[in-house]
Amino acid sequence: MAPTDSPLEELEHHEQAEHAAHGARSGDKLISRVTLTIAVLAVLAAISASLENSESDAAISAKNDAVLAQDQATDAWGLANSKSLRKKVYEIAADRGGARSGAYARSAAHESGDERRAQSQALALERKRDAALGRSERHERRHGRLTVASTLLHMAIAIATLAIILTRRWPWVAAVALSAAGLAAGAWAFL
Repeated sequence: MAPTDSPLEELEHHEQAEHAAHGARSGDKLISRVTLTIAVLAVLAAISASLENSESDAAISAKNDAVLAQDQATDAWGLANSKSLRKKVYEIAADRGGARSGAYARSAAHESGDERRAQSQALALERKRDAALGRSERHERRHGRLTVASTLLHMAIAIATLAIILTRRWPWVAAVALSAAGLAAGAWAFL
């Protein structure tokens, strides 16, 4: 069994197992159906919660990648600005003439090439940042939808338990309907 986020979740799984064992011993068809439903819903809720956590982790990781790429792009733009300033200084020196004007012109051309390379690198890093932000948004959207799915599945488990307590069919039907909505929300997360 995978580790849970809290001791309460672990206790909840044990409680669901107790309900299933009780239903199996009772011989009542409704209780047997409900306990089977609860067991299946508990598994689906655990899967949904696991996917929810994975999407949350992926969103944070992608956001971190975006921040790193932005920091690197900022550094590259700083280098490009530095090279532009150095280029201007050499151009001014070359324009004044003198014995070293040719060397200054060559230095200005060299700085210009470095400036273009730094700008190109900065633009590539900004594209990388934008791609990481897009991934983060996609994972955040999935996380939100999976949260809804997990909540609906947990609600279905609780309502299905009422069918055992009340020995009535309507809570079980309501739980099945809620679980269908939860499964639809889970599927919607990946559309």
